[in-house]
Amino acid sequence: MSAGTAGAGLPVVLAITGASGAPYAVRLLAELVRLRVPTWLIVSSHGFRLLATESDLPDLAALRAHVGAEGFDACVRVFDDSDRGATPASGSARTRGMVICPCSMGTVAAVAHGTSRSLVERAADVALKERRPLLLVPRETPLSLIHLENLAQVTRAGATVIPAAPGFYHRPATIDELVDFIVARILDHLQLEHAVGRRWGA
Repeated sequence: MSAGTAGAGLPVVLAITGASGAPYAVRLLAELVRLRVPTWLIVSSHGFRLLATESDLPDLAALRAHVGAEGFDACVRVFDDSDRGATPASGSARTRGMVICPCSMGTVAAVAHGTSRSLVERAADVALKERRPLLLVPRETPLSLIHLENLAQVTRAGATVIPAAPGFYHRPATIDELVDFIVARILDHLQLEHAVGRRWGA
């Protein structure tokens, strides 16, 4: 769709999978575009279904238009999740790190056990082996013992788990404010300067 390289610094790999939580992914992508952060975007087939169901964005064209076509074209490069030989699959392709948002429990399991059946899973495997930041944003409840053990396994391997569980101490009045709470934490862990949300004491 696009292959822009605008923006300084290394790219962020952003993967969208099939767990509920499309608004988090859309808001995160919009902010990366606004900041002109080079972004390598991978959306799984279930991720596209999620975007359609939860955010009324049925395809890549709709997502591009929603976050801003000009910015999208300037800094977002899209990869097919079925292409395990694409650039994000190689450790020699340097990145700032990777975010899987939202991250399904099936994806957590695949990352925990290194199955690498798709580009999303392989790119996550690369982030771990190259000791780069890997942020997983799961949204599941309740959690089974299998889920908990897989989350513990990815944490031991070096990933950071950021559950899509927003706080309420900032007295949110809208869904957007709840979404921003999580997106701000993701951006913090990517060490990106931003003005999303309100910090404690600010």
